[in-house]
Amino acid sequence: MMVSLQRTLWGALMSNQFPLTVTITGIREETPTVRSFSFDSPFEFDPGQFLMVWVPGVDEIPMALSSADSITVQKVGDATAGLFNLKIGDKIAVRGPFGNGFFKGERMLAIAGGVGAAPLLPLALADRVMTFLLGARTETELLFVDQLDECTDLQIATDDGSLGVQGFVTVLLDDLNLGAYDKVVVCGPELMMRTVLGKVAEIGIEHRSEFALQRYMKCGIGLCGSCCIDPSGLRVCRDGPVLSGDLLIKSEFGQYMRDASGRKKTI
Repeated sequence: MMVSLQRTLWGALMSNQFPLTVTITGIREETPTVRSFSFDSPFEFDPGQFLMVWVPGVDEIPMALSSADSITVQKVGDATAGLFNLKIGDKIAVRGPFGNGFFKGERMLAIAGGVGAAPLLPLALADRVMTFLLGARTETELLFVDQLDECTDLQIATDDGSLGVQGFVTVLLDDLNLGAYDKVVVCGPELMMRTVLGKVAEIGIEHRSEFALQRYMKCGIGLCGSCCIDPSGLRVCRDGPVLSGDLLIKSEFGQYMRDASGRKKTI
């Protein structure tokens, strides 16, 4: 059966493949390892879409939009470290927005681990999310707590128990009726997302779940094939980054991914 990947857009989808130079207008330290960078050119975008962000002299990487004019970045590699060295008034180049975003829903459950809260934040602020499960290693690494608490039923889990329930964010699923939601939207570490996929598949609602994948990309427009997933060949940049659970259930998702050379890396 052919599965449609069409999304209902929240605004005009921009597919500019050429770099746009933007000026950083604000930098907010969200946690000790995460910062939000605002810039002077807002985009019309569908929550879940991403930009290809070029850090001068370093690299170009995909980053999800956390608002129309901002990205939220965790310092994890050379490119993100380069971003953290920039200051207000500096310039970066961006392409996009690219890819598919989340389908609209009226009774949405959002599940975020760490910086995975960034692409889900616009859904919550648009009053689309009933319940938001937020997880992080420790209290100081939790993102957007005040904002999410104002517009959703926010439930928190931390690995060390410093705030909320102790354990991974997936432990919060045990007390929820997943079937009560018309959409389950997820972003975070892939092992965490695979656990969520297993739980929704157990009750037969994997087709009502959507996962925002974070994979290595070179072009961002579906040409290079570096982000294809087995066995379907779906391209995360063009067919995703948001993919329905029924498309992922028999895939490599949660098992392995590829590095810059194309070699498989166990997750």
